[in-house]
Amino acid sequence: MDTVGHHYIVEGSGCNPDVISRVEQVEQIMVRAAEVADVQVWAISFHRFQPHGVSGVVVISESHLSVHTWPEMGYVALDIFTCGERAKPEAAVQHALKEFGAANMHITEVTRGLDEGDRVFFHSMITWEETIPDNILNHNEHPRKRRRGAARRAGRAKGQS
Repeated sequence: MDTVGHHYIVEGSGCNPDVISRVEQVEQIMVRAAEVADVQVWAISFHRFQPHGVSGVVVISESHLSVHTWPEMGYVALDIFTCGERAKPEAAVQHALKEFGAANMHITEVTRGLDEGDRVFFHSMITWEETIPDNILNHNEHPRKRRRGAARRAGRAKGQS
């Protein structure tokens, strides 16, 4: 089965408020996340809100990376969508969460543009949570995924039957 791309919707908790409140630092982390994902950057736009928070997007030829931060809650919302065979969106997610100092994450991975040869496209979803071990935050290993539930088809939100 062919696919067009992979979309990661990520909640990062326990993030470092000093990092996620600084627009320049958040922008550098997200641009580096794009580089780590091996994608081509086209445009960058970031904004700091008063009194808290940063929002921004890195537009890439393969789609986008966006972020919204709530330093007062230690929370970061990431949205990373890439298409193409060369892109490594998982690497972008890991890099950003590590640099934001996230202690926990909740990830929904959406495989988009699935096609069974009839050009009727659909997506599938899988969701998991994990605590990020100290060795990840110290740049040593990749986290183990603790998957929660089976793959979820389009139209089924978390908690619905």
